[in-house]
Amino acid sequence: MNDDIETRDEPERRPEAEISTGTTLVHSGRGTPRPETLSILPMRETVLFPELVMPLVLNAPASIEAAQSAMRSEQPVGLLLASPNDEDGQDSDIRDSLHRVGTAVNILRYVTGQDGQHHLVCQGLARFRVREFIEDDDGRLTARVNWIDEPEAEGDKHIDARMNHLRNRALEAIELMSQPSRELAQAIQSITSAALLADATAGYLGLKPKEKQQILEAVELEPRLELVQSFLDYRVEVMQLSADINQQTQQRMSEHQRKAMLREQMRSIQRELGEDESVAEEVERLREQLDEAHLPEEARQQTDRELKRLERMSDASAEYSMVRTYLELMAELPWVKLSEDRIDIGESRTILDDDHYGLDKIKRRILEHLAVHKLNPEGKAPILCFVGPPGVGKTSLGRSIARAMNREFVRASLGGVHDESEIRGHRRTYVGAMPGTIISHLRKAGTRNPVFMLDEMDKLGASAHGDPASAMLEVLDPSQNDSFNDHYLGVPFDLSKVMFIATANVLDSIPGPLRDRMEVIEVPGYTREEKQQIARRYLVGRQLEQAGLAREQCDISDEALNRLITDYTREAGLRNLDREIGAIVRHAAVQVAEGKPGPGLIEADDLADILGPRRVDNEVALRTATAGVATGLAWTPAGGDILFVEASRAPGSGRLTITGQLGDVMKESAQAALSLVKARADELNIEQERLDKSDIHIHVPAGAIKKDGPSAGVALYTALVSLLTERKVRADVAMTGEISLRGQVLPIGGVKEKTLAAHQAGITTVMLPARNAKDEHDIPDNVREALDIRYIEHVDQAAEIALEAAD
Repeated sequence: MNDDIETRDEPERRPEAEISTGTTLVHSGRGTPRPETLSILPMRETVLFPELVMPLVLNAPASIEAAQSAMRSEQPVGLLLASPNDEDGQDSDIRDSLHRVGTAVNILRYVTGQDGQHHLVCQGLARFRVREFIEDDDGRLTARVNWIDEPEAEGDKHIDARMNHLRNRALEAIELMSQPSRELAQAIQSITSAALLADATAGYLGLKPKEKQQILEAVELEPRLELVQSFLDYRVEVMQLSADINQQTQQRMSEHQRKAMLREQMRSIQRELGEDESVAEEVERLREQLDEAHLPEEARQQTDRELKRLERMSDASAEYSMVRTYLELMAELPWVKLSEDRIDIGESRTILDDDHYGLDKIKRRILEHLAVHKLNPEGKAPILCFVGPPGVGKTSLGRSIARAMNREFVRASLGGVHDESEIRGHRRTYVGAMPGTIISHLRKAGTRNPVFMLDEMDKLGASAHGDPASAMLEVLDPSQNDSFNDHYLGVPFDLSKVMFIATANVLDSIPGPLRDRMEVIEVPGYTREEKQQIARRYLVGRQLEQAGLAREQCDISDEALNRLITDYTREAGLRNLDREIGAIVRHAAVQVAEGKPGPGLIEADDLADILGPRRVDNEVALRTATAGVATGLAWTPAGGDILFVEASRAPGSGRLTITGQLGDVMKESAQAALSLVKARADELNIEQERLDKSDIHIHVPAGAIKKDGPSAGVALYTALVSLLTERKVRADVAMTGEISLRGQVLPIGGVKEKTLAAHQAGITTVMLPARNAKDEHDIPDNVREALDIRYIEHVDQAAEIALEAAD
């Protein structure tokens, strides 16, 4: 046999980890000649079995040449494991990467396959140890070796015990194979040599080359058996676990198949009975949808029970539709679906600036909220509550936040909600039961982490059906809402990923515990300049787009916008201004629809023809030159406003009359102001007789509007002093502040809104309590520059500033 031998029947390559049927167990023979030097073939695999016939594959040219030479000279060759980083025999330093213990073999057959690979069939002789490497004249790798004899262990009880244990574990491993081999089991049972049993058992364990090398280098029997035993025990445990996993998988598959078969049988029975198949089809459809929804375990158990009930019902049953509706809701709820947050602070800042003009403090707080959420997505962020007058953009802020976070936006209006079930849902035992507004809106959103706006939080009511504000406590508590219990669902639903944002006009009507769960952010009204900018940037363009007009056909000048703000609207927000702009645009749309070119640029003088006469009069101009009238400043849910206090005197007995639909607190302020005037009559040069023989009437106009609060105390005192001293109040002065019976001016709230109202009404001087000086930073810069703000501590200062000199 030589290197030119080829065959078309290439022998099957058998991995070393498997001893297949037909593997021959032969003894190398102690009398076989053992040369002092061997040609070395570097191998990528450790060749264990020195007493087995084995197939090998050669790749490196040096190894192929050495094998051919050994085949011709009928000399044994040595097989040594090379480092996995080196190619077989191709590295000049291959000797440094070779192990020193290997297997000597005789080459029985050499075959060159059609694929170009060189195959050897070898018979193992014995182990050997390299003394030194040498190179022969042809450059082939050769080594001087010491031959290693297999130790004898006959009559050793310890070795026999280890052999029995290893054989039993080996047979156990064979039984756990996917395709157990009887021939292999018989071969293992027939081995009587401890050394051969260890090597043969290691052959089918699928060991790594280094692990096989450890066994090859373990010459002594007891350490070798112990080493193979450790590898075998690990392999058996892995195979047992694999078998258990496979059995569990098959059981689940068989259970699923059994249920599918039973359902098919049920459908067949229904067809035989002439019953409609719609129920079975509907149940199957719902089951598939519920599987896709990935419900939590508790919810899954609940729906499984309801599905079984539905299968036993007729579709004509009244309860059938109730159960089906419930299961459809459970399948459509976003139990696991989440929107992917894509928060970019720079882009978020751009979105907020594009959508809203001004509101710098609010935008800064929103960006802080987004930054914290980006850095710690799993953190429990506070629930924001935007508080401010109508029309200032609270709801649109929520939309901008959702856009900045790449989340869905849903809005639920809570105004007029007075039934707890509208929040928590109705129990399914009631006819017409439905889930609460929280679950319903999450179903529409389609994700478990939308931006959820709870609008008009301050307008929640209470009734005999419960307090919905109390039901909101669980919704808005980050430590509880991960297991929100809707009565209709009957199972907990996780709301912890929802970003709730509440809005309100006033905080007073929100219960304290509910208010405590939210971070309040005040959204103030806009100044005249801010309104003009917003109208120019947003409102006019939006109204033109809705009417289908171009800027060339209709536009509004800056002077006309300013006139709209001052003469046709008076509000903290922008809704009425938006309506008036819409009316102007619609007027232009009529002309364009008639075929005319349109009005073009609308000037201030054109507003009277389009909108009619001015609707907001300058109330400062309405003041009379009569003493006893003072201008106060008030806060309303719609923003700040000016408030006139009128006082008149008539002959009488010193009685005080108060009109104008005033609340108890404001009536008490009027009484305190009169008492203070009487106490200071001498200092104010007021005759006591005039006080005793006069009935005083205090009236606050706009009697249809309920007014209350202590902040009109300074205005009431000033009006009474003006009346009784007959000194007029300056027309350009407005005032606010609570008074005490000792004449001290106490602090009030709503400083920004009140100063904005004074500025819009043409007031130039505003008196504020000295203890409100800390709130000056809330006043817009242009308003602060236009107003002469005087801080007062005592009512004497108010009278000195506000009253004109006596005639």
